[in-house]
Amino acid sequence: MKRILIALAILASVQVANAQVKAVEGAKKALDNAVTASQNEKKAAKAATWQKLGDAYVAAYDAPTSNVVGADKAQLQMLMTDEKPVSSENVVLGGQQYEKVAYDYKNLYFTPEGQLAVIEVTKPVVENALEGALEAYKKMYELDAKKAKDASAAYENISKKYSNEAYNKYTFGDYSASSVYFEKAADVAALAPLSKVDTNSIYNAAFTAHFAKEYERAEKFFNKCIAIGNYGEGGDVYAKLADVKMNLKDTLAAKNLLEEGFSKFPQSQGILIGLINYYLTNNEDPEKLFVLLDKAKENEPNNASLYYVEGNIRAQLGQYDQAVKAYEYCAEVDPNYEFGYIGEGIMYYNRAIDLQTKASEELDDAKYMALVADFEKALKSCIEPFEKAYALTKGEDIKKSVAEYLKNAYYRFMSDDDPKYKEGYEKYSAIVAQ
Repeated sequence: MKRILIALAILASVQVANAQVKAVEGAKKALDNAVTASQNEKKAAKAATWQKLGDAYVAAYDAPTSNVVGADKAQLQMLMTDEKPVSSENVVLGGQQYEKVAYDYKNLYFTPEGQLAVIEVTKPVVENALEGALEAYKKMYELDAKKAKDASAAYENISKKYSNEAYNKYTFGDYSASSVYFEKAADVAALAPLSKVDTNSIYNAAFTAHFAKEYERAEKFFNKCIAIGNYGEGGDVYAKLADVKMNLKDTLAAKNLLEEGFSKFPQSQGILIGLINYYLTNNEDPEKLFVLLDKAKENEPNNASLYYVEGNIRAQLGQYDQAVKAYEYCAEVDPNYEFGYIGEGIMYYNRAIDLQTKASEELDDAKYMALVADFEKALKSCIEPFEKAYALTKGEDIKKSVAEYLKNAYYRFMSDDDPKYKEGYEKYSAIVAQ
């Protein structure tokens, strides 16, 4: 009995697959009928006629993409018995390897593990199907306000489909088109009666426009983000909008945005780097950064991360002694705050790398030896703060990262008479290898 049930299940799947092969023709016929009905004077006065037309447009849009993203390639090949691939090739999209399998009206992109990741429709049932669906649903709601629930569901569905189109365009590297589709997703979501502010699509419309170097368009949507209180992760909208303003040659606006963003998000590395670059590029006094930071400290005197930010600024400006004081003050504010020690350790480690590079390029023996001595001093100086950070840190990923730094630092001095360097290397080498 079990075998019979399995056989019936497979037969049903194949029948479904065969039905899917005919879905495109069926969707086209249903849409033609719905369009004809909407052109009939009496039927056009009914909300139901326009709802059916909207549904027919959506069905036509969906017909070529009946395969499920995430499906197994072997299963699809078994089910798609009436669809034969035209060609197959390996391609790279967004730095990822895919197998592109071309069919008559679509391309399927599979991951190396055989999972369907992207569907690209090459021959839609009808052009601009979502636009047609949207206009039909608008007419439905216009004729019958009681259809508010149906209209909201329809708009939500279309908005999601536009968003999926946007992500696909992004995957293919068409950032300009991606931005347009994200805008459409946000616009549809905003329609009454759905009346939803799609903060994610608005941000993504800005982000992809920025990526496409369409700065005026990016400016428009980043400004929308700020207007609705969507500042991005860690306030990165301010940093990106400032970059847009710089590219539009509005340096004063860029400066004001960075300073405003810094006052709200003093821990944002994007804003911080933007400010430092601005002050250095425009020959302005970077000490202004510390004025802004002091204001943040007045509001949050017990926020250890603000002293960590100060340490980062001073380290980037080459004020190493002051950076150490700021990093070490983190522990006075919060003894359990490990990032002050991490910041100090990274500062010394990076300093050591810079000195090592300079030494390798130095031809004068005396200067070379002086640089090597400074290199070794800086590298040894990173060990103590990293050890303190490792002892404090609870997160496994951070512990492993710190252990990697310690392993590298101890390795450099393994040949020294002091056995602690060999012991340290062996300890952290084993931790990193776990």
